[in-house]
Amino acid sequence: MRLALFQPDIPQNLGAALRLGACFDVDVDVIEPCAFPLSDKSLRRAALDYGAGVRTRHHLSWPDFLAAPERRQGRLVLFTTRAAKPFLDFGFEPGDTLLMGRESAGVPDEVYAAAEARLFIPISASARSLNVVTAAAVALGEALRQTAAFPAPASRL
Repeated sequence: MRLALFQPDIPQNLGAALRLGACFDVDVDVIEPCAFPLSDKSLRRAALDYGAGVRTRHHLSWPDFLAAPERRQGRLVLFTTRAAKPFLDFGFEPGDTLLMGRESAGVPDEVYAAAEARLFIPISASARSLNVVTAAAVALGEALRQTAAFPAPASRL
């Protein structure tokens, strides 16, 4: 299971996504360009003390992401408000990459078309959308539940 962020706009959301990846033991792909300077130093700063526990991969562009060896396995599953299928009606598989769009604009048509599945998370009719990392947490939670891939809990003393 992987989490991919398409051209993130907000550094704090990237930091939260990295923490999510570390906590759920899920690789995180960052597809550039970002709306902020992205470097190894900025990623470490955004991840706070979770940086050592998350596996990240930078992709300089959408074509670079598609050409990456990791893309040869599993399906590309896009979460978007433009989808017709709710995520709870979808069968996740261990190799899936869950793709989240930009906070400000989602994804362009070419990215939408490249996804093998397009899903939405049902929310109140009075709400516009979830925060991208909140959506990622909800999506990953269900995907990991379905695939029995939640990490083993740390021992509690």
